[in-house]
Amino acid sequence: MLTKYPFENKAEELNEKIIAGLSRRKFLGYAGAATGLVAFATACDKNDNDMNREGVDLGSGDFGILNYAYALEQLEAAFYTKVLETPYSGITAMETSFMADIRDHEIAHREFFKAALGSNAIQALEVNFESINFSSRASVLGTAKAFEDLGVSAYNGAGKLLADPVFLGLAGKIVSVEARHAALIRELLDTSGTAFANAEVVDAMGLDVSRMPSEVLQIASAFLKTKINASNLPTS
Repeated sequence: MLTKYPFENKAEELNEKIIAGLSRRKFLGYAGAATGLVAFATACDKNDNDMNREGVDLGSGDFGILNYAYALEQLEAAFYTKVLETPYSGITAMETSFMADIRDHEIAHREFFKAALGSNAIQALEVNFESINFSSRASVLGTAKAFEDLGVSAYNGAGKLLADPVFLGLAGKIVSVEARHAALIRELLDTSGTAFANAEVVDAMGLDVSRMPSEVLQIASAFLKTKINASNLPTS
């Protein structure tokens, strides 16, 4: 049975704890450790879309949703760490700075969820980046666009599944940063000024796309090695 972390309903105290911890561990100094360690795995059967009951169990309730977000942040942190370790051909100083900023944000998000979950956190998981050509700008930015758009839709879909309003508030702060990432990557790919919030990600009502965990995990499966059991996550 999952136990509640010691700072539940004390978001400010938790933020201070994480910031202090990141400072002590020299935040940028351990950024490289993310590579090859992380990601979440699809829990959807390709034939009937049922959750895969094998693999690392995300858990249930709010902790299950936090582990779901933690897994996604692991995937993004690992990706951007790899991008900076093996810069694509022709990368500019400005693009390098952008990628470093996003990497640092994703690492901070990852460490935030790890600290918040405590002993309930899932293990570090393994990614599969074989399909990405890290020497190609188009491949890297295209993948970054897919990850950021997926991440925003994942938070949008998971928000309604959280029972604790503190968790919901914290998730809202993170998804707003992810949306900034998504807009930036889209502008790097298309400088026309029309791509940052087009119909692919914003509907006619001006609302972001929303996806449930089962759909997000299925889409992410191309970049995953470790399997995850998401069958216990709330669905409403």
